[in-house]
Amino acid sequence: MALQVNSKVVFPYKNFRYQVKFGTNAAVAGVSKVTALKWTTEVVSHREGNDPSTARHSPGRTSFEPITMERGVTFDTAFVDWANLVYAPGGAGGVTLASYKKNISIELLNTQGVLVKRYNVFNAWVSSYTGQADLDANANAVLIESMILQNEGWEADTSVNAATQSGSEF
Repeated sequence: MALQVNSKVVFPYKNFRYQVKFGTNAAVAGVSKVTALKWTTEVVSHREGNDPSTARHSPGRTSFEPITMERGVTFDTAFVDWANLVYAPGGAGGVTLASYKKNISIELLNTQGVLVKRYNVFNAWVSSYTGQADLDANANAVLIESMILQNEGWEADTSVNAATQSGSEF
């Protein structure tokens, strides 16, 4: 039985249920942290000669912040495979820039695991890769690999409508 959605009550979604896809329909294994999606538009100030002492403002160039992803080190090689499209350990002859940019999806799930929101990130590529975090024999932690993705923009996918999906109240 599907849960009925009360459109008059809005519960914010939790930030711990999500999946990441690198240009395919398969979720990337074990992604445990994704930094915020953020863009900034520069302010262009200008004034005419007969304006009062205050300037007028208009939007300028927009830039998109890099996205950092982390996950525990596993058998899955999706992170390092993508990173090696920009840098190959065997030298420049192993690098192929033909497919180093990928569109990725970050999908938010409600507490029942139902897709409620999707963000599409365009032309992302790996600018920094960490194959393993610091090793510490006295620690009690998971070994982490991470990468920083540059991107050329993102948008919320409006085709995902949480109000029409079952179990999407929160």
